[in-house]
Amino acid sequence: MRPQLLAAATVTILASTVAWTPSSEAAPGAKGHTHSKFNAGTPGDPKKPFRVIEMTAKETDKGMAFEPAKIVVEQGEQIKFVLKNVGELDHEFMLDSFEANKKHAIAMQKNPEMEHDDPNGKRVVSKKQADMVWKFSKLGTFEYACLIPGHYEAGMKGVVEVVAKGKLSKAAPVSTAKSN
Repeated sequence: MRPQLLAAATVTILASTVAWTPSSEAAPGAKGHTHSKFNAGTPGDPKKPFRVIEMTAKETDKGMAFEPAKIVVEQGEQIKFVLKNVGELDHEFMLDSFEANKKHAIAMQKNPEMEHDDPNGKRVVSKKQADMVWKFSKLGTFEYACLIPGHYEAGMKGVVEVVAKGKLSKAAPVSTAKSN
């Protein structure tokens, strides 16, 4: 009887260890999950002024890409991302720190059916668009990426540089370079 009790306790401990992951702290959403802590700023308020940045997600001969691949914003600036998927595949736009996106990509590999409709991330089906309003309250460099398995590795990522207020005119403008 004692080996059976030990085996049951081991299974219980292992199950609770496996069940807890950083992503399990997020509350469940309709088709994925939602986040309550954000590294790149805070959800925006569409009733307040914002600058519009159009982001295009697509497949290319060389892989997958977001255009533009880099944007520069001021700390405290609110951006409305117009996310246009002109590709044949569904794509996601997940805005976070490089480290958090890396961890989240691993979770997506394990749960490829996970979909996002979060303040910092949206899934956009082929030939559709979605909007996301975000306030960049923190200085630094952040990443936007498609974390659908294989998409990040195919090049579907970009960088947001958040500069001090009043420094945007001296920083690089929103990139207009096109991917092929």
